[in-house]
Amino acid sequence: MRRLAAVLGLITLSPAAFAGCIGSGSFQTCTDNSGNSYNVQRFGNTTNVQGFNAGTGSSWNQHSTTIGNTTFHNGTSADGNSWSGSSQRIGDTVINSGMDSHGNPYHSTCNSYGCY
Repeated sequence: MRRLAAVLGLITLSPAAFAGCIGSGSFQTCTDNSGNSYNVQRFGNTTNVQGFNAGTGSSWNQHSTTIGNTTFHNGTSADGNSWSGSSQRIGDTVINSGMDSHGNPYHSTCNSYGCY
């Protein structure tokens, strides 16, 4: 889940994280201020991200597909375990749920007031 949050933060260019990217709208290579790198490929409603952690030498990946107001994501964490989840947008609210890379279920609801 932490990897997902980091990737989503980079993709949305959150002010807490900075990533310099080169490439087109469909393929970008990015490097953040910690030296980590990301390859982002977009094809229609599908996004694939491969990440490399410069500090540990580990890599991970994420695959996301959006259908209607729901995004389904899955991937492989740096330790080789898989995870999956979904994010459903209803108005200004996003409902996240799934299974993390350690087999633990997660659920959160986020809106303009925060996440709970």
